[in-house]
Amino acid sequence: MTDAPLLQVENLAVEFRSGGAWHRAVRGVDLAVHRNETLAVVGESGSGKSVTALAAMGLVPKETGRIVEGSRIRLEGRDLVGLSERELDRVRGDRMAMIFQEPMTALNPTMTVGAQVSETLRAHRGLGAEAARREALRVLELVKVPSAARRLADYPHQFSGGMRQRVMIAMALACQPAVLLADEPTTALDVTIQAQVLALLEDLKREYGLAVLFITHNLGVVALIADRVAVMYAGEIVETGTAAALFDSPRHPYTEALLRSMPRVDRDIGALEPIQGNVPSIREIGAGCAFAPRCPHAQDRCRAERPTLADDGAGRGVRCWVRGLA
Repeated sequence: MTDAPLLQVENLAVEFRSGGAWHRAVRGVDLAVHRNETLAVVGESGSGKSVTALAAMGLVPKETGRIVEGSRIRLEGRDLVGLSERELDRVRGDRMAMIFQEPMTALNPTMTVGAQVSETLRAHRGLGAEAARREALRVLELVKVPSAARRLADYPHQFSGGMRQRVMIAMALACQPAVLLADEPTTALDVTIQAQVLALLEDLKREYGLAVLFITHNLGVVALIADRVAVMYAGEIVETGTAAALFDSPRHPYTEALLRSMPRVDRDIGALEPIQGNVPSIREIGAGCAFAPRCPHAQDRCRAERPTLADDGAGRGVRCWVRGLA
């Protein structure tokens, strides 16, 4: 792509305090998302996907976490790292918005749905109560909430999981952001509602020219919605490329293992190959490749030396001594 990315993350490192010491949960992540593009960040739970998104939004809890000096998070060219809470509040929900996990619990149960959508518009657009209500109704209709005018006065518990997710999408899109971060937005939904939500997000991306950072562990979802993919493991990117390239010819052993563990309609359930072992905790990551203890191709160098992310200059990158691009 020749246009400048709307969101660019450079050398992002995030640490959390554990056991009286600081441990790195995100380690030198580089990402870029362009207008009208969906970048899927995929990996097992504990890989650092959500922490990356929270860091981009300035939501790393300051009591227990910190963004390490030297990290850069640029939104439309403006570096967000180091901004005050007041400055970040002007950005969050306006130029960059986030759909959080778990639609069943993310909404405020004490406020009506209309009030929650209107709140964003009043804060960022300075609209009065009635103007904000009209715009909230428009956005709820945009995300296809049935009988939206009547449901403005309903509370979240009166909505199904799929409808709550639509309300969260409406809140995120109310101020027409440039960048949308979607953190596992379909995890709690059945497959039919999941497909509807994914189709809705795709339509909205095209209509608004959004840059979408889509976080998931579901490779089936990635195949449906992603233009490009970044595979994360133990806080770092281990492989990048177009969705077609990664599914057709995965290079990193971890990407291969993820694909082998994915259920497919054209294979017997016995063909599934689970990945042995677990993602290491932030207190257990050693000096070498973090995937080496689980990798069938690991060599002595893998265990002793952290591999670099080799890039072919055309958007394909692999962090592996054995399966690299060399």
